[in-house]
This record gives sequence, structure tokens and C-alpha cells, in this order.
Amino acid sequence: MRMNQVTLPVTDLARSVDFYRRLGLIQIVGGPGTYARFELPDGDATLSLHELDDVTGRSGTVVYFECDDLDRTVERLRRSGIEFTSGPQDMRWLWREARLVDPDGNELCLFRAGDNRRNPPWRMPQASPTA
Repeated sequence: MRMNQVTLPVTDLARSVDFYRRLGLIQIVGGPGTYARFELPDGDATLSLHELDDVTGRSGTVVYFECDDLDRTVERLRRSGIEFTSGPQDMRWLWREARLVDPDGNELCLFRAGDNRRNPPWRMPQASPTA
């Protein structure tokens, strides 16, 4: 099983499309309507936006985007007008993170984890596959 995409609710599709394009995502579905879809510059996962009349309440969901050079990416985005709520900073779980929110309050985390993304020192031992 592989994750294909995450869809975020937004109240202003055009505003959010502009925001995610400025983050460097590549729009692959658009046009008139209430939906847009993006490819990320690396990998094969996608991110979608679905326009709703109201996006109230926070789900607690955070979308993570891995960056090879987090500090340079954050600086480039800040120069383009993207505001961050924190970071970049080293975290106790061995990731370096910077956090921000999109125009509708969806929380995003840009991070660099290296091998610790999948193999932190506290990783649980893998169970043997069943036949």
C-alpha cells in the first residue's frame, strides 16, 4: 500500500493555488470548479485542494514536506512572501523543522530528517512477514 494524495479543505481556491505554487508544487489539475491537484517536485505523492463554503475548526492534521536543504528552502520562501510560524529548528526527534499555515489555517511542516525519517534510533523492530 502507498499513499497517493492528501486533500485539504480551502475557502478560496485561487488564493490557495497561488500559495501552493509559491511553495514550489506543480499544478496538474485545475480550471473552473472547486478542485485543484498538485505534484510535488520530488516523489510521486500529490496534494489536492477542495474548495468549501466554510472551513471551521482544526482537525489537528499536519502535512509534512521533506526538503533536502531546509534552511535554503525556508529562506527562499520567506523572500517570496511566505510567512513561517516557527523554525527552522532542530527537534528532539532528530528532525530539523519549520512550520507554517496555508491561507485557510491548514498546518504544514517543512523538514529535513535524513535517515532518521524512517530509521530513528528508537525504531521498533520489524515483525517477520507472515506466509
